[in-house]
Amino acid sequence: MTSHLLGTTPFYVRLAMSGVPKSGSLIIPEWLQSPEGRDYASCILRKKKRRTFGKPDTLPSAGLIERPVLPPQLPADVASYKIFVSGKSGVGKTSLIAKLCGLEVPTVHHETTGIQTSSTYWPVRPRDSERPIIFAFHFWDCGESALKKFDHILPACKEKADAVLFLFSFTDRSSFEDVPGLISRTLSQEENAARVVIGTKLDQFMHTDVTEQDIRDFQQTWQLPVMRVRSVSGPRLSDGRAELADAASLLNGLAEVLWHRDQIAASLVDVGQCGSQEVICL
Repeated sequence: MTSHLLGTTPFYVRLAMSGVPKSGSLIIPEWLQSPEGRDYASCILRKKKRRTFGKPDTLPSAGLIERPVLPPQLPADVASYKIFVSGKSGVGKTSLIAKLCGLEVPTVHHETTGIQTSSTYWPVRPRDSERPIIFAFHFWDCGESALKKFDHILPACKEKADAVLFLFSFTDRSSFEDVPGLISRTLSQEENAARVVIGTKLDQFMHTDVTEQDIRDFQQTWQLPVMRVRSVSGPRLSDGRAELADAASLLNGLAEVLWHRDQIAASLVDVGQCGSQEVICL
C-alpha cells in the first residue's frame, strides 16, 4: 500500500489490517536481564522490593502522579497508556492488575465497585530506539454489575483508552465464548484502541474448558493477540527482581502491542505485516 493511501485510510482500518506483531520483533524481551536493563529496573524497585506508584483519578499527565526518578546517566522517554480491563465477573481482572502493578493480590473474590485505577512503570528497549522507553501503564478496572447499572461508567473507562484487555478464564468456557460479544459491546469498529485477549488460570489444566485448538481458531478468525497467564494467587514475592521476572512476559507483550499501534499511527510499518502473539506468564 502506498504512503498516499495510508494517509487517507482511517487509523482503525490500518490497525485492523496490520495483524499482530510477532513476539519479540519490536522489543528485546530479555533486555531487563542485561547489565543496562538491570540499571533501569532499579528505578522501579525500592529496598529490593517492587515499587508501587500512585493511582490517577483521571488520565495521568506529568507531575500528577508518582513516577520513577532516573539518574542523569540513564536517559529514557516516558510513554503513557490508558488500558481498560474488561471481562466477566470472576475471571481475575483485579487480581491480574494487582500482580502486574506489584500490589497485594486479593485472597477472596469481591466484585469491584465503581472504577478502580492502578499504575505501573515498565522499562523496555525497543529494537528501533536508540535508548530505552519507560512504559507507563494506567489500568482501569470496573465490576460487571456497575457497568450494567450505570451508563456513564463504560464511556469513562473507554475515553482516550489506548488499549482494552478482554479477559476470559480457561476454567470457564462461557467467558471465552462471550469474548466476541464482549468486544462488540465494548468497542465500536471505528474506535482506535488496541484489542488484546488474555486467558487466565492457564495452569488449572485439570479444570480447563478451553482447548488450544479453540485458541488457534479464535486467533485465525479475529486476528487478535491472545496472551495466557497462570493463576494469580498467593502473597507478593519477597524479591523485587523475582516479581519483575514474574510479570515480564505479559508487560513486554503489552508494550509490544502498544508500540506497534504507535508505529501504525505514525505510518512507520506496513499494514500487511502479521505475526502471532502468544505469551505465557504469571
